[in-house]
Amino acid sequence: MGMGADVASGRAAAADRIVLPSREPDMKTSLRPVPFTEPPRPQLRAVSSAVVLRDLRREYAGREVVRGVSLEIPAGEIFGLLGPNGAGKTTLLSMISTRLRPTSGDAWVHGKHVTRDVDAVRRLLNVAPQEEALYPSLTAAENLSFLAELYGVPRSERARRVAEALEAVELTGRKDDRVSTYSGGMRRRLNLGCTLVSQPRLVLLDEPTVAVDPQSRAHIFDAVRKLRARGTTILYTTHYLEEAENLCDRIAIMDEGQVVACGSLPELLAHSRATEVIELRLLAPPATVAPVEAVEGVQKVETVGNEIRIFTTRAQHALPRVYRALSGLGHGILRTRVTPVTLDDVFLELTGKELRD
Repeated sequence: MGMGADVASGRAAAADRIVLPSREPDMKTSLRPVPFTEPPRPQLRAVSSAVVLRDLRREYAGREVVRGVSLEIPAGEIFGLLGPNGAGKTTLLSMISTRLRPTSGDAWVHGKHVTRDVDAVRRLLNVAPQEEALYPSLTAAENLSFLAELYGVPRSERARRVAEALEAVELTGRKDDRVSTYSGGMRRRLNLGCTLVSQPRLVLLDEPTVAVDPQSRAHIFDAVRKLRARGTTILYTTHYLEEAENLCDRIAIMDEGQVVACGSLPELLAHSRATEVIELRLLAPPATVAPVEAVEGVQKVETVGNEIRIFTTRAQHALPRVYRALSGLGHGILRTRVTPVTLDDVFLELTGKELRD
């Protein structure tokens, strides 16, 4: 069952306990005292942090795929990792979940270190991996009951936990149907439900809506928001802009293993030199846009065929001058549209590439 099985087996294991002998204040000894050094812990903010990463790195075959990521995620937040395929999002989640050991750096989950407190970390979180960790020959309720037992949920609580997980992903009406009869979207919803029976404080969702129909996507969003309302922290990876914009409290933009920007949506949009985009469709492709680029307030101009995108700080101020510049070139305008700068624009400006490249 991949990452899900690793996490489940870790939760079932008992945590190691280290008992230090007490030292009487008046005890005399000829032995030289050896100071006990406690492993370093993150400096948490007043609002407790669910996840703290410090210069986290991971190499594969001599190539660094996660390159010095440092983040802090407050408890109770939906935190998005936004980036194209291959950006390092899944590898980062695998290190947080203890499935992969970092090459270097540190990570804590609710104060527990991911390499020194493995069992404790696994009891605090659960993972919905990209690959569905389900048994098709079992019903939804049977899948959840099996995982509840695997996670060590007391027998007296299993039925309630299963019912709550089914309700959270809105599959109660299909609980007794075999998973093999489910649509792709329903299986993705059940995959999320499987993470809930252990009642984790942190849920890691790796691209949970890939190849999902709109109705199932809406159900997944509802379930995620309900989790946050309960105080659960969600780390949500995606390469869909609209998901990150509409669902996440804060977003980290990842590219080539690094976090290139992090913040709320308004904070990320502030990284752009422009605030608005003027989109024009011309009668014919322009031979040059130099006069448009010279207009006061224009930051950047992009052209694709007969369409022009003009990035500016004040569209209302720049638009009449843009019209005059294009009229001087002999171009007729078929359509004008003004839109705010988007996260896609910010990603392109920060990385030099389209998000879906």
